[in-house]
Amino acid sequence: MNERIWIYTLSNKLTNEQLVDFKNRCQTFVTGWTAHDVSLDASFELYQNRLLIFKVNEDKYNASGCSIDKQVRFVKELEQAFSLELLNRLLVAYENNNQVEVVKASQIKELLITNTINTNTIVFDNTITESKQLETNWKQPLQATWLAKFLN
Repeated sequence: MNERIWIYTLSNKLTNEQLVDFKNRCQTFVTGWTAHDVSLDASFELYQNRLLIFKVNEDKYNASGCSIDKQVRFVKELEQAFSLELLNRLLVAYENNNQVEVVKASQIKELLITNTINTNTIVFDNTITESKQLETNWKQPLQATWLAKFLN
């Protein structure tokens, strides 16, 4: 299956009550998501409650510019409704004890100095665009990402 994906990092953790509401809103969105009045074969995943992934099976019908605009508008609505950032591309998600932690890119240098993270810390590359990349390219050691510039 050829799935196109979009990944958004949640700046804050949500309460259990908020998570239920958040997931319900996402399910409602993907169920009604269309491109040129054609329903998209879409789904979403909330990875460890910190990374929102939208998927569209483009073997059936491609997401169009207008449908992607709908998605961005929906994500902006989520930001407002839950008082969080999702569109901030300078948020960095990394693994710490099998949990996803989220920080601003400006905090990376400090985290390296305090040994909170290191060159082998797994960082999520949320710029990938195909679901098959979730298995191969999504999780990378910090030294193999753009964050390597913070290493001395």
